[in-house]
Amino acid sequence: MEQPEIDRLRREVTDKIGLEPFTVDVLHSWALSHVERLTVPGAGTVIFKCATEPFTHEDEALTSAWQAGVDVPRLHASSRGATTLGMLLEDLGQPRRQATEIDGVAAAVQLHSAAIPDFLAPGDSSWLTSLPSRALRTLKVLRENDRWTDTDDIAHTLAMLQKAAPTRAEGATKPPYGWVHSEFHPTSLLVGSDRTYMYDLARAFHGPGLLDLASWHGTIEPANPAAVRHFLERYVEAGGPEEALHTRGGLTAQNWALGWHRVWIVEWYLAQAALWISHAPDDQMYARVVRAHLVEAAELLNV
Repeated sequence: MEQPEIDRLRREVTDKIGLEPFTVDVLHSWALSHVERLTVPGAGTVIFKCATEPFTHEDEALTSAWQAGVDVPRLHASSRGATTLGMLLEDLGQPRRQATEIDGVAAAVQLHSAAIPDFLAPGDSSWLTSLPSRALRTLKVLRENDRWTDTDDIAHTLAMLQKAAPTRAEGATKPPYGWVHSEFHPTSLLVGSDRTYMYDLARAFHGPGLLDLASWHGTIEPANPAAVRHFLERYVEAGGPEEALHTRGGLTAQNWALGWHRVWIVEWYLAQAALWISHAPDDQMYARVVRAHLVEAAELLNV
């Protein structure tokens, strides 16, 4: 984000609660969002977070999650423009330790069982089925603009996934079906002195919770169905619905979850490349990631 926009949004939200004077410590910054810790002398700290589309409804997600009993940071103030969002949030401080699998399954059970607000975008079997087609359309736009030119292999794999998608997407609305965090990793949890908090709900939607469970181990290492199966079993033991272990789309729960998680990532990376960031020098890097995830998706979804 550009500094003048960051400064404007910070000023708008701090003015809403009369927060001044304060010092600023930048915690995280990239093209689509920016996070700071604001320190008010003698009065503690708060977190300022701002973002551009498509991350401009996190204030609603945090408020709804908190009202539903999910352990998330409190929202103090927000200011939303046509394409931007600024927020002041409770500062959760430093974690006592890193989040473990036990923390992860407990947090997932809490979120997936929470009341679902109407504004969350729905993601059912039709939505999953559409992902390869949407990715193909975005790839076509990129290629028409002389980008991603040497990507026939990507187009071919997406076409195979598109053909198989209606069958493989079956079972998307089996429990757990509700809140999906979308960035559910150990780094999205903060273990405090009395509870574990969840944050970064900017991409939350209403859909298959198995996508969260498949994302816990990240994507840097190769997909590990055995590890995901173990995580799913711990999730059920912690109170998650037993259907989390059931087959769907003719696949084991772990392969279905990992496969669709990879397809979902591919669609997101292509959208970032074409629309949200659109930085041509990064095309080769994005293409390498997309290829790796497509190989895994095709294998996991038995395409």
